Amino acid sequence: MKRRLVSVLLTTAMTAAMTVGCGGTKNNDAPAENMPQDATENSATEENTKPSDAENTANDSYNIVVVKQMDHASLDEIADAICEELDQISADSGVSIEYEVVSGQGEQSTLMQIGTQAMSDGADAIIPIATLAAQVMATCAEETKTPVVYAAISDPKEADMTGIDYVTGTSDALNTDFILDMMLAQNPDVQKVGLLYSLSEDNSKTPIAEAKSYLEGRGIEFVEKTANTNDEVIAAASALVGEQVDAIFTPTDNVIMSAELAIYEELAEAGIPHYTGADSFVRNGAFATCGVNYTELGHATADLAYRALTEGMGALEDYYLMDGGIITVNTETAQMLGADYSVFSDMGEIVEVSTTED
Repeated sequence: MKRRLVSVLLTTAMTAAMTVGCGGTKNNDAPAENMPQDATENSATEENTKPSDAENTANDSYNIVVVKQMDHASLDEIADAICEELDQISADSGVSIEYEVVSGQGEQSTLMQIGTQAMSDGADAIIPIATLAAQVMATCAEETKTPVVYAAISDPKEADMTGIDYVTGTSDALNTDFILDMMLAQNPDVQKVGLLYSLSEDNSKTPIAEAKSYLEGRGIEFVEKTANTNDEVIAAASALVGEQVDAIFTPTDNVIMSAELAIYEELAEAGIPHYTGADSFVRNGAFATCGVNYTELGHATADLAYRALTEGMGALEDYYLMDGGIITVNTETAQMLGADYSVFSDMGEIVEVSTTED
C-alpha cells in the first residue's frame, strides 16, 4: 500500500476534501495520478496481502466498531461524521451496515478491552479515531487481520502505522508553518511563544519539532510546557501566563483539547492568543487555527472503510492525507484579546465561530 492524497476520490460518492486556505499540507508527495504505480516505501507485496482480498465480494451486511480514543469535541465530530456517512453508504448501496461507537476514555487498557471484544465478536472492520486508539486496534487485529481503518493520525509514520497490510486510514497532518505564519501576521512583534502539548500524544511530536525549527529560524524564544491530565494542562497554561509568553501553539493534541474549556479564559484575559491544530479547539475557546475539516475527514474515513470491506485491503494505500482546511477564528476570544483577525483575510477563507461547551 502507498500513500496518496485524499483529494483522489476514495469512492465515486465521496465528498471532496476542502482545499481552500491554509497553504495546503506539508506533505511533499506528488499527486497520486503522477506517482508511479510502485513508488513507495512500505509498499505492501502480494505475499503480504490477505488471500481473501483477491476473492473479495460484496456482502449483504457488515458490522463495524467505531472506537474513539476519548470523548472530546474533535473526536466526537469525526465519529458523528463517520456514522452519518455509513448510514448514507448503507442507503445508497442497499447493504446493511450495523455499527457501534465506543470510547476508550483515554485509557490504553480500556482500548485494549474494546479491541479484544471486537475481535471476539467478529467485527468486520474497526474504525479507531486518533493515534493511540489506532495503535491498540492494530495490535488487537494482528492475528485476525480484521481491517483497521483509522481516522485522524497526524503522523502515521511516527506512530508506526505504515506498512501494515490490514491497516489504512486518514491523516490530519498539520501545516505547522502556516499556523505560525498566522501568528506573526496577527502580531509581528512576537518575542516569546509557549508550546503546550502532551508527551503521550504521538500526534504532537512532529508539529512541535516543526514549531521549534520555525521559531529558532526567526530568533523567537520558546517555552515548552507539557501535561498529561486536565489538571496538569491547567497548571501548564497558568505557568505560560506567568512566563509572559506572547502566544501559545498547540498541535492536534487530544489531551490539551480535552482541557481547552478550562484554560481559554485565563489565556484570553492575559492577552495570550492560543493557536491550535483543529477547529474544535477554537469552538472551545482557543483563538484560531487552520486545519483539516473533521466532518470531511470522518466522511472520507467511512468511505475508505467501505472500500476496505468491498475491495480488500490490497487495493488501498498506507494512508490518505486530507487536503488542508479553512481558517477558523473564535470571535468572542478575539474580542477578549483585542485581536484584529482581518489580517488572515489574505491567507485564506475565514470561518467565524463562538465558544460552545461540547
